[in-house]
Amino acid sequence: MSLRLYHNDASPFVRKVMVVLHETGQLADVELVHAKGSALSPGSLPTTRNPLGKIPALDRPEGATLYDSRVICRYLDARAGARLYPAPGHSGEWEVLTLEATADGMMDAAVLMVYETRLRPADKVIPEILEAQWRKIERSLDALETRWMSHLSGPLNIAHVAMGCALDYLDFRHGTRDWRAGHPELAAWHVGFTARESMVATMPRQI
Repeated sequence: MSLRLYHNDASPFVRKVMVVLHETGQLADVELVHAKGSALSPGSLPTTRNPLGKIPALDRPEGATLYDSRVICRYLDARAGARLYPAPGHSGEWEVLTLEATADGMMDAAVLMVYETRLRPADKVIPEILEAQWRKIERSLDALETRWMSHLSGPLNIAHVAMGCALDYLDFRHGTRDWRAGHPELAAWHVGFTARESMVATMPRQI
């Protein structure tokens, strides 16, 4: 195995990388190293590999450890020649990158909501912070439903992978909020996309 991925099933950012590995046929090239922790208690997070103490992080034989899911996914895409990212200057390049950023931002907000309830004592949780993060997600969902569905309906690219992982994470950690309400086209797209073999194989487990 030539690559080592610091990994946790519950992370939507790790899952994004795992889906790319499945889609590009590189899973057998990677050793998975379980990592778990938080900003308050780093635990087994790869702080010597990634000074930010976050996962995913990817060791590779030809250079420094890569971190941030966007960097890792772009590296894996280039390594496989898969073209999940449009070539520079190609039609739709900026739309794909913007949709990926939107999905990543949704995941960031959803993860911060989890941290707010898990890292604070119950009597110190700030409901206004939870709602402010959820409003970011709601605005993104509304934008997807009204402006971006034609882009999600095209050939597979990294924006589809990121958005599928983001929506699944909402179900995984915030299912009672029902993101599907008011977003029927996005919900229908999600049903089809999550049936992909790569998505089924990487479905997060409650821990």
